[in-house]
Amino acid sequence: MDNTLKSDNRWFVIVNPVAGEGKGLLDFPKISKLLRDNGILHDPVFTEHRHHATELTVEAANNGYKRIIVIGGDGTLNEVVNGLFIQKVFDPKEILLAVIAVGTGNDWVRTFGIPHHYSAAIRAICEGHTLLQDVGRVTYTESQYRQSRYMANVAGLGFEAYAISIYNHMKAKGRRGRWLYLWSIICAYFRYKSAGVRIIIDGKVAHHNLLFSVAVGVCKYIGGGLQILPKAVVDDGLLDISLIKPLHWWHIVFRVNKLSNGDIYSIGHVAHAQGHKVQIVSSPPVMLETDGELLGETPVEIEVVHRAIKVVVSREFIEKRK
Repeated sequence: MDNTLKSDNRWFVIVNPVAGEGKGLLDFPKISKLLRDNGILHDPVFTEHRHHATELTVEAANNGYKRIIVIGGDGTLNEVVNGLFIQKVFDPKEILLAVIAVGTGNDWVRTFGIPHHYSAAIRAICEGHTLLQDVGRVTYTESQYRQSRYMANVAGLGFEAYAISIYNHMKAKGRRGRWLYLWSIICAYFRYKSAGVRIIIDGKVAHHNLLFSVAVGVCKYIGGGLQILPKAVVDDGLLDISLIKPLHWWHIVFRVNKLSNGDIYSIGHVAHAQGHKVQIVSSPPVMLETDGELLGETPVEIEVVHRAIKVVVSREFIEKRK
């Protein structure tokens, strides 16, 4: 791409064409027109395979771009955030990141009040409200090797990761539909067995017993709107942690509204904790997902990186914090 075309007011746009069951590709002409109509100069590039968004982010930085728009879902955003830490041209927080959500879950944008409607999301970009948010550095085991990646939203271990593995398997078999993830959760519940888990937070043992699921993150939502971490503050330098103990189906059915209204900790089987560094070991090993993407398994270590990336947020989000 010609370097003479770029300046500080141009946006590098990373489009995931398969996000949202193809909405990334189908809706991009409409989104691009809205960007042009709002005077947003942009250079779009489409992802072609897994981790391509990471490669494109590095390419964007190498070509001098300091503004990136993600047109995709939480997984695409995760890849871009990891690209910010791989590139060596700028400090990651010098690159402004915006999201126009076309994915399936779109949980990251919920925390920041970014509307799902394209014109409203673009209005947030034009208004220019920004924030330096925390991220998590996640170290895990994959194929007996230790790996590290960055997380922009929430990591889930145990049940949540197992449900995503079922969801991915169903998608690979060609199944589609808005209820597919819910069906995956139901299937996972009747198949998944709680594991013995030891959790160490900032050097102190916080739990050593059976656990159904663990969520660790800097934002609030998973699974298309479930508030798994309702007390999370995106820039307080702390990881929020939800520990879900083994529970029967009736513990959920009669309290299902508490999973979406921020009242999850009133369920007796769910505990809340916070810390800068979380270490998780289990027997047997349990699966790990971050921002909706399966990675590996325990042992896992997650450490907060304070105010690490600069993101576009909504005006309403800023006003609520005043």
